Amino acid sequence: MHAIPRRRNCQDSVSHPMESSQADQILPRCHVVAIPYPGRGHINPMMSVCRLLASRGLLVSVVLTEEWLGLLCSGSAPPPLPNLRLVSIPNVIPSERSRGADLNGFFQAVYTRMEAPVERLLERLEPPADSIVVDANLVWAAEIGRRRSIPVTSFWTEAASVLLALYRYGELDDGGETPVDLSDREEEALSFIPTPVSFSSHSTDFTFFTPGQDSFKKIIPTFSWFNIAQGLLVPTFYDLESHAIDTLKSKLPLPIYPIGPCIPYMTLDNPQCNNNSRSDYIKWLDSQPKSSVLYISLGSFMPISGTQMEEMASGIHASGVRFLWIVREEFKLLQELSGEMGLVLPWCDQLRVLCHPSVGGFLTHCGWSSTMEGVFAGIPMLTFPLIWDQFPNSRLIVDDWKVGVRVKISQEQVVGREEIAKVVHDLMNLDALESKELRRRAKELKEKCHRALGDAGSSTTNLNAFVQEILDKKCGNA
Repeated sequence: MHAIPRRRNCQDSVSHPMESSQADQILPRCHVVAIPYPGRGHINPMMSVCRLLASRGLLVSVVLTEEWLGLLCSGSAPPPLPNLRLVSIPNVIPSERSRGADLNGFFQAVYTRMEAPVERLLERLEPPADSIVVDANLVWAAEIGRRRSIPVTSFWTEAASVLLALYRYGELDDGGETPVDLSDREEEALSFIPTPVSFSSHSTDFTFFTPGQDSFKKIIPTFSWFNIAQGLLVPTFYDLESHAIDTLKSKLPLPIYPIGPCIPYMTLDNPQCNNNSRSDYIKWLDSQPKSSVLYISLGSFMPISGTQMEEMASGIHASGVRFLWIVREEFKLLQELSGEMGLVLPWCDQLRVLCHPSVGGFLTHCGWSSTMEGVFAGIPMLTFPLIWDQFPNSRLIVDDWKVGVRVKISQEQVVGREEIAKVVHDLMNLDALESKELRRRAKELKEKCHRALGDAGSSTTNLNAFVQEILDKKCGNA
């Protein structure tokens, strides 16, 4: 996964109102406070949205824990926009580094400990907040907005199809309660996600990736506050999930703005933002043949067993394919693989790597941001989901869009080295018919994605409409 945008020595400068003349000109217009869920896969897309809002003249304050503020300020990053600032609350939740070990405990802390410090922060922010954009999972933020008479917009950080699936699950019981045992409803194919082609996701997907029924039940109430939200932002583009978006619009009583992909594409062509232009891994990619490198990243959240890592490493080695592998834990076997045919690194600028001409495939855990970066780059994918929405995302990639090949199917499965070697070799064989077809469809999807982000594209139009709605309603800018 790509790193979150970060900035050097920003603790003091982002904790106070801006002092520049440009800031003074912007402050009277509108102040948007963004509250992301405290996880990498949520903060990354929220930061991308905030950069876009700030680029349209809004003052944007992003609320983070002190730990996340430190993570975002600990290294090099694109120069911040003058009207985008980071503010923090105390570390009232478990550390990002350990949350994967106790998901339910982390969820419980987020739902019970963050509300009070966030509200205290809002009380002292200057200028006062005119609008709040909040991760859809933070239901308590809607209550803060109601108490303070501040309109709140929900930001869903996953696929529109997953939102629709979860919404439909909330409707399965007459009383609106989540079914006690979702596996009993396997016969209920998610046919309520209409798509131009067959979408084969079943309810067993949710039993695979749900981190406990208690956690699932905490997500369903997310939809209850949509009734009072000003709007719903989704990090997808209309042509990618048009049927799911249209169905959501028919079910939910609020404006829906598909504004994706919410990835840092806006920094790719900015020389000031290419801080890693001379990085060794970019130089290495420059020296490789076109479309010859497999990029591998399975995220930073869920741990992978040593057995699976050994099988994967052996399979990648046996495939004979060049690779760039991002892994944050120390695996001696992986380090031994670094050499002429591959690099093993703890971090890279993922989107920039995926857009490099030498990269010809992406072995991914199917987090939504990573999925959208693969779509943006036009790269065929090997899907290796680990948890939560990654399993239905894998189905979208393989079954709906037909731009990838499924490697891992269930959470319990260990994929052997022979299978990994085969799928990797087949994907990266540029002369194979199936590989050519995957690349052709990936290129078509890329073109649709870039059109959506163009000046007259659907995502740009939706984002501008959302900004205008904020200005018209709260800032007196008719």
